[in-house]
Amino acid sequence: MSSAKTRRLSTKGKLLAIAAMFAIGTAVTSLQKWSETHAFMVNATDSLPNWAFLVETGRFPARGDYVIFHPGHDAVTEKYFGAQPEPFAKVAYGLPGDVVTREGRDVFVNGTRIAATKPLTKRGDPLTEGPLGVVPEGCVFAATHHKDGFDSRYAHIGFVCRDRLVGTGQAIL
Repeated sequence: MSSAKTRRLSTKGKLLAIAAMFAIGTAVTSLQKWSETHAFMVNATDSLPNWAFLVETGRFPARGDYVIFHPGHDAVTEKYFGAQPEPFAKVAYGLPGDVVTREGRDVFVNGTRIAATKPLTKRGDPLTEGPLGVVPEGCVFAATHHKDGFDSRYAHIGFVCRDRLVGTGQAIL
């Protein structure tokens, strides 16, 4: 092989190496940016049919979205989930301006039955019924249809507002 041909291959190889490094750098940067707004979550309860979620931060939930949030530090919440409970996953049934009502133990959002309340937890601790009325700006009514769901239907969770929202979830398993 002539030295001119060797230099051309060498130059071509260098250009390919530079292009490959650029592509890898771009991919790493993109993945890093993606990881700043996304995470995986495992739901440890049976209140939803799914147990694994891809969580995206920075987007206010739409009606029907899975909503991931910090449950707060109510005494009942801490008793069952610890002083630093993991985020909860529920469904955003009520959005700002929607109306939450109750007839007996049944809870409704805009006239649609969402779930029923229970007077006691599975272990016999009293449950306090949650907020009624218009869902405030920046908040959601987050719940599940599950009979034992611990969510906005109880005052222990209440309306979930932006200060407790982690993000929205996409069920993956």
